[in-house]
Amino acid sequence: MSTHAEDLKLRLMTIELLRTAKRQHTYRELSAKTGLPVTVLSRYAKGHVLPNVTRAHELWKTLRKMVGLEVELRRKINFNSDGYFDNTDIISDYNILRQAAHHALATFAGKRVTKVLTAAVDGIPLATMVANQLGINLVIAKWNKEVGVPAFLEETYVLSNSGFTMTLYIPKGAIRRRDSVLIVDDMIKSGETQNALINLVRKAKGEISGIFTLVAIGDEGKKALTLPKGCPVEVVTQVTHPSKRG
Repeated sequence: MSTHAEDLKLRLMTIELLRTAKRQHTYRELSAKTGLPVTVLSRYAKGHVLPNVTRAHELWKTLRKMVGLEVELRRKINFNSDGYFDNTDIISDYNILRQAAHHALATFAGKRVTKVLTAAVDGIPLATMVANQLGINLVIAKWNKEVGVPAFLEETYVLSNSGFTMTLYIPKGAIRRRDSVLIVDDMIKSGETQNALINLVRKAKGEISGIFTLVAIGDEGKKALTLPKGCPVEVVTQVTHPSKRG
């Protein structure tokens, strides 16, 4: 269920996105895109009034296509000469992470989410921002056991095309029965890491509220996810690997 605090955050961040759009577009152009009168948009942008929650959702969806997160991400997506994706400029960019946290709130506000789960290490900056925006705790699945933790849940899987096994660990009790967990990661490629996180939630007897990621390399990883029917997967932008481009 959506809370008053979540609703207010959504309305305020929509105004922030509108102000960003106003720096690049005229009110007349924004009116044509959003279907809202110039006078209404002006009152929103100047802070004289806030849109209601329903309108904020609609306005957010329109504006994000013009000046939002996907536009910024596509400017920074980079593959090196060997075809490997370099995410450095993305996971170190505070503005992108902040926009992504807003995006996650807009997408999952109103849904029951009690924990955010990610895998070390590249997913941590994004997951931290999302957990902060949602006001809930963060669980980090790590690649080794820490000495001070008495018991763990673990998930082992074979890394495709390598012959190596990988194991993720979370402290036992970090996710509890009936926790509703949002899995957050910076990128989906094969879907193997995300499926390992899904299985950890299941071993903890938790529920999966959805998956949120910034970039999907192709659609194979998304198709490989072993999620309950109807479980939402929010991918901000999807790109084709250079080896598969015509």
